[in-house]
Amino acid sequence: MDVFNLITGPELLETLEALLPQYRERKFPPTVTLAMFLGQVLRADSSCRNAVNEAIVNQLLLGSEAVSANTGGYCQARERLPIDLVRELARGSALMMNKHTSTGCLWRGRHVKLTDGTTTLMPDTEPNQTKYPQHGSQEQGAGFPIARLVAVLSLANGAVLDLAMGAYKGKGTGEYGLFRQLLDCFVEGDVMLADSYYCSFFLIAALQARGVDVLFEQHGARHTDFRSGEKLGARDHVVQWSKPVARPAWMTPEEYAAYPPALRLREVKVGKKVLVTSFLNPRKVCKREIGELFVRRWNVELDLRNIKSTLGMERLTCRTPAMCEKEVWVYALAYNLIRSLMAAAAEQAGVLPRQLSFKHTVQVWVAWSQRQFLSSVPEDTVALFRLIAHIRVGNRPGRMEPRLIKTRPKPFARLQTTRRRARANIRKYGHPKKLSA
Repeated sequence: MDVFNLITGPELLETLEALLPQYRERKFPPTVTLAMFLGQVLRADSSCRNAVNEAIVNQLLLGSEAVSANTGGYCQARERLPIDLVRELARGSALMMNKHTSTGCLWRGRHVKLTDGTTTLMPDTEPNQTKYPQHGSQEQGAGFPIARLVAVLSLANGAVLDLAMGAYKGKGTGEYGLFRQLLDCFVEGDVMLADSYYCSFFLIAALQARGVDVLFEQHGARHTDFRSGEKLGARDHVVQWSKPVARPAWMTPEEYAAYPPALRLREVKVGKKVLVTSFLNPRKVCKREIGELFVRRWNVELDLRNIKSTLGMERLTCRTPAMCEKEVWVYALAYNLIRSLMAAAAEQAGVLPRQLSFKHTVQVWVAWSQRQFLSSVPEDTVALFRLIAHIRVGNRPGRMEPRLIKTRPKPFARLQTTRRRARANIRKYGHPKKLSA
């Protein structure tokens, strides 16, 4: 059972065949290229050289004629790989997991969808700098192109349902602007769970129009007075939010007029946080349940950390914007495939998918796939799932860690100019002195 078998199952096979391009017989056909690309993002050494070397070794072990060790052919094959194919497979794998998610993994029988934003860096090439400019506070050439990502993930199984990518700065590139591209990800009956950034009148109104409930932390710019409104309990009331008089620049007058004049929302203080929700009836959803659900919002931070730190998406490797976007979707697909393994292992072990370790699963899968244990024999699959479910996480009440770094940095100054200018300065003035400890 190799990694490509996970996306060629009966439910995703139709998507794969529909988007697979016509191609002549090559050393790296699209299916092989995608499998190698997925292997790259799952391994610690994600270089194209390592991917090609692994392909050569596998071909030699199978008695086939090995391809050239040159990476040019594989890199060209990655460029030919349609981004629509990778994108739809990533989305389809998440929908497949949601479809098979048991009721016990849902919140009150409903899908809760987590939303948050993050950033990623990419190689400092002219095409990348043009589309994804570096941070404005950095001198040109001293920073890296930076992209903003907004993702929607499932609370039940951790899958990436959809994501949007844009420049870090510029009109329409903020988290809110990118999130508007993802509204179709929400359907009637869903619950959106996010931080205070998303707590806005227009976003809540748009989601309620789709039959979606919300739970956010109160935005810092809005004042909460529990002496007003319809009192439900201690620091728990229902109030009316009036539509802002100022129309946002991105909204047309017709769209502004279509929004309701006011919204009825519930504000409740749990601990030190004021939460805003559309669950107005305290008999159906009590204050304690609202607080417990909001605590689980932290899962989106852990999920994004898994994608960026565990898989290595903190810094992309492709040298053009089109390939960087494709690389992001390959990361999303690889992440979802690992999550699908975790979901299957959790079902076999009788636990929740969130109780299993993502990093452990990646390590087990990479070790499993590198050995000659790749088999569809049921006994082997059961053994793989049993091994994945062996390590449990999540039971960490009251855990607190300082956001401090113990490791001392290297005694070198930061590069504050272009490398060409820095090399010229070295030739003229010599190497700069090391920083004092």
